Amino acid sequence: MPRPELQAPPEFFYNETEARKYTTSSRIVEIQARISERALELLNLPEDGVPRLLLDIGCGSGLSGETLSENGHHWIGYDISQSMLDVALERDVEGDVMLGDMGQGLGLRPGVIDGAISISAVQWLCYADKSSHEPRLRLKAFFGSLYRCLARGARAVLQLYAENMDQSEMIMTYAMRAGFAGGVVVDWPHSSKARKAYLVLTCGPSLTNTSLPKGKGEDGEMCSDSDESGHDDESQTVGIYDRNRPRKKLKVTKKGKGKEWVLKKKEQMRNKGHNVPRDTKYTARKRKTRF
Repeated sequence: MPRPELQAPPEFFYNETEARKYTTSSRIVEIQARISERALELLNLPEDGVPRLLLDIGCGSGLSGETLSENGHHWIGYDISQSMLDVALERDVEGDVMLGDMGQGLGLRPGVIDGAISISAVQWLCYADKSSHEPRLRLKAFFGSLYRCLARGARAVLQLYAENMDQSEMIMTYAMRAGFAGGVVVDWPHSSKARKAYLVLTCGPSLTNTSLPKGKGEDGEMCSDSDESGHDDESQTVGIYDRNRPRKKLKVTKKGKGKEWVLKKKEQMRNKGHNVPRDTKYTARKRKTRF
C-alpha cells in the first residue's frame, strides 16, 4: 500500500470515513499510545508533579493527547484535518484543539509552551500538495514558529516516517537553522517494521540534561554503544547535531571615491583644457535616491 503522503493532502486523505476508521482501530490506538508514551519520556520533563502545557502537532482525533492527559498535563492540539478534529470533539478530549496548517507556522505566543510532541506528522511537510507549496519554505516556517513558542530549555519530540535520507536531512537542516540543538533517537534500528525515529530538539539552553538517551533495542532495553558500532548510519540509535542558526549578514559599506579624489580629477581635467563645472559645496556630495 502506498504511503498516505503520496495519496492525497492530509486534509483530504483524513476525511470523515478515514478519521473514524483511524480512531476505532484497536491496533492503531495501541501503537499511538505506545509512541506517545515514548515521546513523553523523551521530553524529559521535570518530575515535580507540576502539570505542563504541551503542544500536540498533528493531534488528529486526540489519541496521543489522551496519553498527555493521563500523565497529568494540559495540552493544545494542532491539526489540518477538520474531520479528525470533529472526531476529537465528539470524543470529548481534555485538550484544546485548533484547525491549522503547520506549514504556515504555529500561531502561538512566544515562550508559552513547555514541550511539544508530534506523532507521524512532520514528514507531510516534505511534499508539495499545492502549486504554492515549497517544502523548504514550509519547514522553515514550521520550525521557526515552533522555536518561538517553546519556553527556553524546553524540548520538542517529533516522531516521523521519512521516506528517504534526503527528507531526513532536509527536516534536520531546517530544525538546526531555526536554532534548535539535538538529534535523532531511533528505537529498534534493526527492525524494518518496528523501527521508530524520534527527532529530539532542545530550544535554546537546556534547563535539564542535554544528552540524548539511547534508542531501544529488540528486547525493549536501551541499546549500548557496542550495539551501535559496526553498523551504517541507518542502524545507529542516536544522531547528534549541533545548533546551526545562520548568522545575519553584516552590511558592507562600499568605500566611495571621496571629495578629495573628485577635486583632484576635476583639476586634472582642467589642466587638460576640458570644460569642468566649478567647485561648490555640493561637489562630490551623495545625491539622495529621490528628491
